[in-house]
This record gives sequence, C-alpha cells and structure tokens, in this order.
Amino acid sequence: MIRKIILPVRGDGKGNNVFAHAAALAHRFDAQVVVTHCRPRPADMLPFGVPIPGILKDQLVRQAVELADQEEGVLKTEFIQLAEHLGLKVLDKPNGSGACASWIEESGRQVDVIKHHGRLADLIVVAQPDVDRNLGANTLKSALFHTGRPVLMCPPTNTPPKILGEKLTIAWNGSTEAARAVALTIGIIERAQEVTLLSAGTEIHGASSSDLESYLATRGITAKIERFQAKMKIGEELLARTKACGADLMIMGAYGDSHERETVFGGNTQVIVDKAEIPVILVH
Repeated sequence: MIRKIILPVRGDGKGNNVFAHAAALAHRFDAQVVVTHCRPRPADMLPFGVPIPGILKDQLVRQAVELADQEEGVLKTEFIQLAEHLGLKVLDKPNGSGACASWIEESGRQVDVIKHHGRLADLIVVAQPDVDRNLGANTLKSALFHTGRPVLMCPPTNTPPKILGEKLTIAWNGSTEAARAVALTIGIIERAQEVTLLSAGTEIHGASSSDLESYLATRGITAKIERFQAKMKIGEELLARTKACGADLMIMGAYGDSHERETVFGGNTQVIVDKAEIPVILVH
C-alpha cells in the first residue's frame, strides 16, 4: 500500500504537472506527498577550474545563497498554493489522517538527494525526460537504478489526471524485473477496477502471463490477458495496446543496457521513456 510518495522538484517548470499526478495517487491511497526541493550548494554554482580571489569568491557565494533563498521562497509559495488547489493538506509532520503534502529542502545534487530520500519511499514521482532541453534523464535514472523503489514517470499534459490507477496494464515477459514490478506495485494493482496483462509471448525461461493471472487471482484480482505478436517495436506495441485498452497507467520492469554500469536504458525501456503519453510505473 502506498503511504509515502517522494516528489523531487527544481525550478524547471515541470513541478506542477508531476505534483498533480502524485496528488491523484495520494487521494487514492490517503498517502503523503513529500515534495523534496534540491537546493544547489554554493560551491557548485562557482565556475569550475577557474582561480578566483578569496574576496570575490566570498561575494559570489553570498550571491549564490541569496539566489537559492529567493528560488526556495518562490517554489515553496507555489507548492502551498498548488497543494491547496489539489486538495492536499499541508503538514510539517503527517499524522495518517488522509492525503497530505509536506515540503523539505535539501542541499546537493538532485541525483544524490533522490538516493537519500527515495530508498524509504513507496513511490518516487518524476517527470518524463525532456530530450530537447536535456532535462530529467539523470533524475529518472537515479530514481530507477539507485533506490530499489517504483518510479512513476509522468508525461507532459495540459490536463493532469484526477484519478490514476483505475484501469491499468502490466507489461509481462516473465523476467525478474517484471516480477519485481508486480510485487512492488501490488497495492496499486489490487485497487484497480480493470487489469490487463500484456504479453508478447517471450516468457521463455520465466513465469507465463497465465501464471501471473493465477497469482493475481489468489489475491482477489481479476485480470485479463492480451497476447500479441509485435508488428512494431515491443515498447511501441505496449504503449499502443495500453492506449487501446483505455488504461490510465502502465506498470513494467525496466532494464539498462549494462547491468554493471546501469547508465543507459535498454531497448524497450528506452522506447517507453521516449514515447509514453500516459503515466508509466517503472521498476528495476
């Protein structure tokens, strides 16, 4: 069951959309959304590799701190206003009385802040990477490969969902990653009104989609299986069939091209990351 949702933010213009996605799940599960603002350290804002006189360095540091304070003030005000608009109570300490939101400020690199707070969250919510602006890929990778937690990737939209997880699909290929995705999102799956298992018939060495259907039935979950032979890339087929099902969410295991380096997404995962137009929960 989801009780704690981590939402890392910075001033990139994507926070409102992602917050709305997180709020939809918070209301569904009476969960807490912890909005984590990553504040740059003054030293990180200084020119790298350029000798700076001590007096000038102190002045630049003071200016950096003032700038960070201003940004934090603006973002926190926006957070409070948006939380109220989304129907979330703003609390310093959650009391388990319903959907709520809280704000914390951390200094350092966002990828490190995500590792710190994400490992003790039930779900991490991030924006879909923006390829054109070169934003968000490292945030997603840090959340996915370095926390061990499910990651909800939110596509840009002018109308964020008010309900999320009512109808969902599960991309199934019998792999360890797919099994972990089911295990770590079972609370979301149990609450869904309609569950569809998407299978390309590639479970050569793993449990089949029929096995998954039987497992879910032991938990009182009725699921239907949709098997397909991909006429396009499997990732594109999964997205197309999820859309055709009318689902508002897809759950899948995620892969890296190198399990040792874990620096790049694998083929089907990269397609999903690049082309998804619906929210996707990824689990590595």
